[in-house]
Amino acid sequence: MKVCIVSHDAGGAENVAAYLAAQNEMETLFVLAGPAIKVFERRMGDIKIADLEEAIAACDWCLCGTGWQSDLEWKAIASAHKAGKRTIAFLDHWVNYRERFTRNGQEVLPDEIWVADEYAKKMAEQIFPDLIIKQQQDRRLEMLNSEIKSLEIEQPAHGFTHILYVLEPIREAWGLLEKPGEFMALDYFIEHKDRLDLCADLLIRIRPHPSDPAEKYDQWIDCHGDSNISITVDSCSSLAESIAWSDIVVGCQTYAMVIALAAGKQVVSSIPDWAPPCVLPQPEIIRLADLAV
Repeated sequence: MKVCIVSHDAGGAENVAAYLAAQNEMETLFVLAGPAIKVFERRMGDIKIADLEEAIAACDWCLCGTGWQSDLEWKAIASAHKAGKRTIAFLDHWVNYRERFTRNGQEVLPDEIWVADEYAKKMAEQIFPDLIIKQQQDRRLEMLNSEIKSLEIEQPAHGFTHILYVLEPIREAWGLLEKPGEFMALDYFIEHKDRLDLCADLLIRIRPHPSDPAEKYDQWIDCHGDSNISITVDSCSSLAESIAWSDIVVGCQTYAMVIALAAGKQVVSSIPDWAPPCVLPQPEIIRLADLAV
């Protein structure tokens, strides 16, 4: 069976690429764009990218990621339906499930949805009761956790705590904000970090989201470092390396926090107390907004 792989956003690409890497034999056609290209090349080497319509016509079925940054996967599902080809979409998070399949008010659903854990499966079954929902082995999480454990971890400098802050664009409406939500959450973390009972001196690395433009956080960093806090942009080549370096991982509600939790790190959500709560379902995640002042 020949499968057409369609992906743009990094999250969905990671799940689909990890699934493909575990298959012994599968004939594939790749329709990739945006951050997904680097994800698949990292996992699978050089890839020949096909035209969407030609790939749909040539395949037996279609496996898509899901995301926000483009309508590529949405178009693929619509094209596959018209061509009579079965479509499966891999959901990579726990938020905005229905919105991932809607563009300009038009909803286009796949024939089947794959998820990677029991939390996502329960949510998907509630939102899409008429679709087939299957829980796949979370190969992405397994591969990253194994990679993190295998790395030689740099020991923290004496008296310092290593904090990795994993960033993501905040697309939800948090009211009338004076600045983007990701910056508001960064400010909230800096203002309320003492709730975590950290040591006096911190080494903080902020890791931009793959979709973030270069130098997005440079001005923020210039305004927030002091004698007890060193803040830099994370320069590690992989997320696994960054998590291995850390003692604590902080973010809003990105999947990177789930990876860190599986690796045994302390994980903190920095979503402010006045914003909608963190959607990540893992109870071990510490909500900074819930800690006593």
